[in-house]
Amino acid sequence: MSNLADEIKQMIIDVLALEDIQIQDIDETAPLFGDGLGLDSIDALELGLALKKRYHIHLNAESDETKQHFRSIQSLVTLVEAQQKA
Repeated sequence: MSNLADEIKQMIIDVLALEDIQIQDIDETAPLFGDGLGLDSIDALELGLALKKRYHIHLNAESDETKQHFRSIQSLVTLVEAQQKA
């Protein structure tokens, strides 16, 4: 498990105040929305702002590509790594 994945998990827990969840409880491949972690569109906005602030990445809220990046922890790690290299 990468440190970046753990950082993102902890950020999700902190930003969304998920008090009963630990980083080890979050599966990196599980969906963040719906049946997985159960996040909603408001959570997505808060998470997007936190990612922009912390990792200085660019997100387009209307883009289907952005929606794909928010599928799982794994896809968020890929996004952050790709934008940090650019």
